[in-house]
Amino acid sequence: MSTESSDLKRQLGLLSVFSIAAGAMISSGLFVLPGLAYAEAGPAVILSYALAAVLMIPVLLSKAELATAMPKSGGSYFFIERSLGPLVGTVAGLANWLSIALKSAFALVGIGALATVLFPSLGLQGVKAIALIACAFFAVLNIVSIKETGRLQGILVLGLLAIVTLYCLKGLPAVDLGRLQGPDQPFMKHGWQSVFAVAGMVFISFGGLTKVISVAEEVRNPARNIPLGMFLAFGIVSVLYILAVLVTVGIVDGKELAGSLVPLSLGAGAAMGRWGIIVVDVGALLAFATTANAGILAASRTPMAMSQDGLVPRLLSATNRRFGSPHLAIVLTTVFIMAVITFLSVVDLVKTASTMMLLMFILQCFSVLIMRYSGLQNYRPTFRAPLVPWLPAIAIIACGFLILEMGTLPLLLAGLFVIVAAVWYLAYVNPRVSRESAFVYMVKGIIAKDIAGRGLEDELKQITLERDEIALDRFDRLVNQAIVLDLKKTISARELFREVSEALSPRIGIDATHLFDLFLKRERDSSTVVHPGLAIPHVIVEGEHIFELLLVRCKEGVVFSDLHPPVTTAFVLVGSPDERNYHLRALMAIAHIVEEPGFETRWDAARNTDELRDVVLLSRRRREQ
Repeated sequence: MSTESSDLKRQLGLLSVFSIAAGAMISSGLFVLPGLAYAEAGPAVILSYALAAVLMIPVLLSKAELATAMPKSGGSYFFIERSLGPLVGTVAGLANWLSIALKSAFALVGIGALATVLFPSLGLQGVKAIALIACAFFAVLNIVSIKETGRLQGILVLGLLAIVTLYCLKGLPAVDLGRLQGPDQPFMKHGWQSVFAVAGMVFISFGGLTKVISVAEEVRNPARNIPLGMFLAFGIVSVLYILAVLVTVGIVDGKELAGSLVPLSLGAGAAMGRWGIIVVDVGALLAFATTANAGILAASRTPMAMSQDGLVPRLLSATNRRFGSPHLAIVLTTVFIMAVITFLSVVDLVKTASTMMLLMFILQCFSVLIMRYSGLQNYRPTFRAPLVPWLPAIAIIACGFLILEMGTLPLLLAGLFVIVAAVWYLAYVNPRVSRESAFVYMVKGIIAKDIAGRGLEDELKQITLERDEIALDRFDRLVNQAIVLDLKKTISARELFREVSEALSPRIGIDATHLFDLFLKRERDSSTVVHPGLAIPHVIVEGEHIFELLLVRCKEGVVFSDLHPPVTTAFVLVGSPDERNYHLRALMAIAHIVEEPGFETRWDAARNTDELRDVVLLSRRRREQ
């Protein structure tokens, strides 16, 4: 199991998360695709964009849950590898890296293409040269400062959103409803089949939304900022997408719009004149820049995460000592993007990348189902997707349908890629990596609870501690060292005290019989049952600097007296007189732990003593500084 730290710094705030997600969404899907989509669906292209947004919701919710449970570099790859295993993880990681890198290459070519507005004689080689220069600029920026990358992304995205909003506000009053529905222009002239087909075409426009989870490890307060940033980006950009397409269809002649590669420029010219075209072209430049920047940032984190797990050479997990960025992973990603720009005709590869992205969505939805039903106690997302398993199942079916609509060649190319990735796994990964996935853990748990491994549980515990920025205090250290008794049958309080005394006696150097008498006397003086089902037996012993904690679970119940229901949970404290003050602080810590929502459920579901200890360690109580 890999528990290696990446040494990445948490420098990205809510605005950066929003900007990366929004910037990755607004690109060719808005500035190029509407004209091509209109040629297929007519005015009903508006419905296609709305439908694509709706289809994205289950994927978004699933990714938000996984990202808050496991905010690690690599994002989609990491979730899939930990839930479905190294083989699927290898395929998913390489597919994720390839698809994001290709999308970034297309955006960079878009930057070069826009330069032809100022320099019409550039030609194809000139376009590629400008794309390569832009690629190098964003690569250097990503290496030098993730914080500055996020800041630049924020500035670019805010400017882009302002331009698209201006376009919508200026264009809405000029919309001619006759262009949407009229005697010579039926709204749905090609029927529902075309609406669904075009929804598949534009669906990938929304896929960039979740690129931000690839940099989750570098986000401050990921439990809040990742889902909130993603939801804000999805809501705002989806509305702008639909409004912008509505305006474009409503103010541009259908014959001119159909097949156009500059649909928003046509709309801006109709609504605002020459200056509107200039503003929209600036917006397109910002859109391509944000997509390229976010793509290099996100794509480079996948090989880094795979390297930490041993799925690709360890070299790629190195971080720059001065800047704290994964410079080698960024360089590899940049070289690949430059090669694509320079040498490849990528029309079919675009569809292949889209096919693999849809495959990634399917695997991520499976990941949510596996993690939810695996029985892993330390899987603790701060956001939980609603309507599980139904929403992930809907997303799996929808994405599968869209994959079939991509055509034969993309399916064949994607299949070939999967075969190559599988060969890499067999040749390189399998001899080096042995790690249990959540799926294996779930199967073992079904067969026999006592053979389920601890590797993934320990890793999830560490991730949760890092996510919540928990600095272990003295009580946590006591829990780590505590004896844990998991009793299988009903016993009396007297029998419990005898077992506890025998367990603690060697640790504190006090005779077990004497310790047993102290527990009995304390219980006679006043019951230590503090709540139905909960007891906190505690005694003072002679000596100095003595303080011990022992945890007890008895599902069948410990009978303290006829006045109380059987106790299923007990925290046993033993301390010397000089530890009285800490004794009170420990009691407060226990009170916060048992009052936390879900404590009883997790405590009852724990499979063994290690999981019982984790339930206490991962409580979100306030720690002592």
